[in-house]
Amino acid sequence: MDSWRIGFVAEARPWETRPRVFCIGLNKTGTSSFHAAMEILGLKSLHWGGPAVRHTVEAALAEGHPLLSGLDPAIDAFSDVEPVTKNFDVLDEQYPRSRFVLTTRPVDEWIDSRRRHVERNVARRQAGEYKGNFLVADEGRWRGEWHCHVDRARRYFAGRAEFLEVDLTAGEGWAPLCKLLDLAEPSVPFPWANRDRARSPDPC
Repeated sequence: MDSWRIGFVAEARPWETRPRVFCIGLNKTGTSSFHAAMEILGLKSLHWGGPAVRHTVEAALAEGHPLLSGLDPAIDAFSDVEPVTKNFDVLDEQYPRSRFVLTTRPVDEWIDSRRRHVERNVARRQAGEYKGNFLVADEGRWRGEWHCHVDRARRYFAGRAEFLEVDLTAGEGWAPLCKLLDLAEPSVPFPWANRDRARSPDPC
């Protein structure tokens, strides 16, 4: 077992700055599939977690504490927690030897997926089932957000062995993730999570 794997095992180094696995792709880029994959690999994974998780991480950032300091220290992998996704440079400094996975997909497909998500939220709001604020489709702003985030991550991690960019929607399967994490590929199929109910697979 290499030095990263030794440090990664929660039982070996339980303190909060041990290495973790961070999915730093924007939502609707396969983050739910990433989360499901981490759990199959035996990692304790947190996906989204709701406003409470987001506020906890934002408070740690504002106070200058390690970003994960208010969360369960046993969690190994994180996905779709916006202040985690977007502060990958801070995490890289605070959690040395962590692994970072930039999940991507064709940008037009991503925008279409987000638009359909908004439409579902609007319908749920009208039915009294949704209290969030993701209710307006803004393609121009989304496209700018996409390019800013993806380009920034690519520049920051250029040439780094701890970084992987992967399009899970392209069906690359287990190999890239398992190589990055130095784990054996499972015998089960790679998980598709949150398939779109109206059309082709749409992993969130």
